[in-house]
Formats: sequence, structure tokens, C-alpha cells
Amino acid sequence: MNSTTLNQIVEPSWLERPSPEVAPDLLGCTLVRKFPDGQLLRGLIVETEAYAVGDPAFHAYQRRTERNAVVFGSAGRSYVYLIYGIYHCFNVVTDVDGVPSAVLIRALQLESLSENASSKPHRIAAGPGKLCLALQINRNLNGSVLQPGEPLWLEHRSPDFQQQLDDRTTAFVQTTRIGLTQGVDLPWRWYIKNCPAVSKT
Repeated sequence: MNSTTLNQIVEPSWLERPSPEVAPDLLGCTLVRKFPDGQLLRGLIVETEAYAVGDPAFHAYQRRTERNAVVFGSAGRSYVYLIYGIYHCFNVVTDVDGVPSAVLIRALQLESLSENASSKPHRIAAGPGKLCLALQINRNLNGSVLQPGEPLWLEHRSPDFQQQLDDRTTAFVQTTRIGLTQGVDLPWRWYIKNCPAVSKT
């Protein structure tokens, strides 16, 4: 195991599935950000949304463009876009090459923060825009490979987290997605029940 990692690395092959399958499986996994100075910041993924073929809310719904090209590519890359002209959103590209599919990471529970970060540290990454601010994710990372040695990568659930799931001391909630005007009836949002880091609904 790489000395910079805590859990097993999520490989692209694990992500080569439709996003509605991958999105709930990413709950409890860890998103790792390696900053230019070498510092690492880890966040437990606590909320996800799936976007897939035929989904009117998906950027790839109508056609391939320069903006959405990465979601038509191979799994295991980042898709980063700007909303409202100010907030970035980070997505994990899934499914096979040529099939547009992605999982929006909506919220993280950060493992370590600077002392003056916030009076409510569990809310620092409670939303897609917030987590991108906390992890300094912007369009420069669009299309980057999610692997150690790169700025971002994913790690599988820890044995402790999986045990909590198996014991049913931790549970997931599945709902419709939020903040959309199209595709509002699709139940493609998942989050960890009773987690304070989940975004406001």
C-alpha cells in the first residue's frame, strides 16, 4: 500500500458502471486532495448525486460539447464545472468510454481542518460549491486522472465504516435530487443518514 494512503485506492475499473450504481457505493469512500505544497486533505463522501444517459438535468443530455467532453471519456477522471459564475462542482466520471455518466460529490465530512477554518467545521464542505472551495478544486482540475500522484484520488471505504453498514449502525437515505428544474423525479441522490455534513435540503 502506498504510504500516503489509508485505504485501498479506487481504480477506474471499479467506476466503469452506470452512475446510479456507483453513486451510493461512493458513500463512505474518501476523496483525497493533494495540494501543490504536498499537503493532503481527506474528506469522507457523505452525499452524492447521479447523472446519466437520457437525464435532462445532465450537461451531456443533448450532445457532446467542449465543456462536457470529459464525461464521454473513460471512467476515473474528474469533471469540474462552474455554476452561477462563481461555484465549482466536482464530479467523478463513471461508466465505459463513450457513455456519458458522472457522479456529483455533493458533500464531504473533512477529517482535518485549520484551527480558524470555521466555528462549524462539519459544514465546511456541506455542499458541492463549499467542498470545492475547501479543497481548492477549480476548472484547472477538469479531466484530471483520479489516482495517487495526481491532485485528487479516491479511496475505498474503511473496514470500520463497512462494519457499521453491516451492523446497520450507519444507514443511507435515497431521495430525488435537489436544486434542479429538470429530471426532478429521478431518485438519484444518496446521503448518509443523520450526518451533520450533508448539504441543506
